[in-house]
Amino acid sequence: MTEREKMLSGEIYDPTDKELEQLRLNARKLARKYNLTDEDQPEEQAQILQELLPTTEELPYLQAPVYFDYGCNTFFGKFSSANFNFTCLDVCEIHIGDNVMIGPNVTLATPMHPLLPEERNIRKREDGSFYNLEYAKPITIKDNCWLASNVVVCGGVTIGEGCVIGAGSVVTRDIPPYSLAAGNPCRVIRKITEKDHMPDGIEKN
Repeated sequence: MTEREKMLSGEIYDPTDKELEQLRLNARKLARKYNLTDEDQPEEQAQILQELLPTTEELPYLQAPVYFDYGCNTFFGKFSSANFNFTCLDVCEIHIGDNVMIGPNVTLATPMHPLLPEERNIRKREDGSFYNLEYAKPITIKDNCWLASNVVVCGGVTIGEGCVIGAGSVVTRDIPPYSLAAGNPCRVIRKITEKDHMPDGIEKN
């Protein structure tokens, strides 16, 4: 297996692999380019996002600045968006469903590192070059979710359809569908039900 294949399958891999280094460099260059555009440059923004997110058919609305490790490992559904400072560490695949709202300063972090320092620390090859070993776990955010400001979602987590994740939460475990959840670590507060309808005047689709 290549290091890229190991990475995507959640196995221990070497992130200093040349192919991976080039993919990260490309994604970061495109993100920096995107971050220099403005809202009145929709064609330029779309062109950059098509290169940054080549696996996404319908491009999301991303408020610059944004940050990606790879871009090509992130999949957006329809009508999804992210506010300022969206950080997407897509070492493993990240799947974001339809109509997902992502608040400012949200981080989706798939990378994992060994707990023991002797396994986590920088190593030296016989040729004098340095490397380290890590692994990753995928993240899935189902349709119709809202992640409020400063949420962190850790690798291996699935957030069920229709969830609301409160500001400042650190999501370390799966959240069942239609849950209002918050905290560090994030816990379900209650279910979201028909009783949560807004006052008359807001139509339900």
